[in-house]
Amino acid sequence: MNYLKFVQYFYLAFAAFFAYDAFSKFDKQESYVLSIVIAVVSLGMFFFRRHFYNKYQNKK
Repeated sequence: MNYLKFVQYFYLAFAAFFAYDAFSKFDKQESYVLSIVIAVVSLGMFFFRRHFYNKYQNKK
């Protein structure tokens, strides 16, 4: 179960990547809404996973 500790950080990396992608698309005057949505959802999943990982650890 040690891998659950690291999985949450993949969501944070995806959020950072898509935030950068949205910024670069914004500079090029392209559609950037989907990249922002994916970044926000990934950030939400990071906090969701982190909350439940900490909850699981406190039960032990």
